[in-house]
Amino acid sequence: MTSKQRAFLKSLASKEDTIVQIGKEALTPENTAAIEEALAARELVKVGVGQNCLDDITTMAVTAAERTRAQLVQVIGRKFILYREGRDDRKKIELPPERGSGHKSGR
Repeated sequence: MTSKQRAFLKSLASKEDTIVQIGKEALTPENTAAIEEALAARELVKVGVGQNCLDDITTMAVTAAERTRAQLVQVIGRKFILYREGRDDRKKIELPPERGSGHKSGR
């Protein structure tokens, strides 16, 4: 994922509500299944981590991404954002192209 694509996904996620909330039990199979289901439906998922969860949020986010075959977009505060491209028939988000024009105008 390019930095431009990551920035695009961050801007989309900023407008979204938290979809999955993780509590003191941390990342359980039930939470993972809920994230998996949300990714299948939406592609971009914001996950909140409750104050009573003492696990490291970045480690939890990386584990959630691995378990759901998603990409970690961002960890910010007690939230993290995951993205997984949908299948062709369910694709909702069109990422900016990976390669730009090769130079910036306005020099």
